[in-house]
Amino acid sequence: MSEETIFSKIIRREIPAEIVYEDDKCLAFKDVNPQAPVHILVIPKKPIVKLTEATEDDAQLLGHLMLTARQIAADQGYADDFRVVINNGVEAGPVRFCNSV
Repeated sequence: MSEETIFSKIIRREIPAEIVYEDDKCLAFKDVNPQAPVHILVIPKKPIVKLTEATEDDAQLLGHLMLTARQIAADQGYADDFRVVINNGVEAGPVRFCNSV
């Protein structure tokens, strides 16, 4: 059984979020405490607690997250200039993408 997180509750719609994208592999939503004018979190539906715990089996999913972040940035008007940040662990924070403004 996976550890219960705020992200799993958002995926199950137990916590409201302003969702900007969803498919069978991931969910993207606006951060409630944005650190940039556009700050969207892209999270996998498969629980991956830390990037350091990802396995070779997760390679396709991780690539999908990057391509999804690219598409969302373009949809938000930042096709060429945006930033992707991947944090690892509780002290680092969640996986997120935001523009570099």
